[in-house]
Amino acid sequence: MNNNEISNPKTEVEKGLTLNDKDYLESILTVCKDLEKNLVIAMTEASHEEYYEKIHEMFENISELQRDAYELYFRKGWFVIEKEDEEKLTRKYNMLQQELNDLEVDN
Repeated sequence: MNNNEISNPKTEVEKGLTLNDKDYLESILTVCKDLEKNLVIAMTEASHEEYYEKIHEMFENISELQRDAYELYFRKGWFVIEKEDEEKLTRKYNMLQQELNDLEVDN
């Protein structure tokens, strides 16, 4: 691991043709992400308020499951996050803050 990465110790899994814990968890993440996207589309196209609320409830549950799966994947050391340069973050923040200020002035 280099200094620009954030990660946990990697949990080793069996290699080969059989599925392992990492494979299953990766599949769960993929399915959850796809479901989230499709549920957002369903919410925007819902023609009835009760229908919308039911889809929204499903979306929230899937979103929470996806986040839990991601957190587990990260804790197992199977996902590495790259640190961003502090100066770059500050520049981006300042740029977005200025855009927000410009929007408020226009109103």
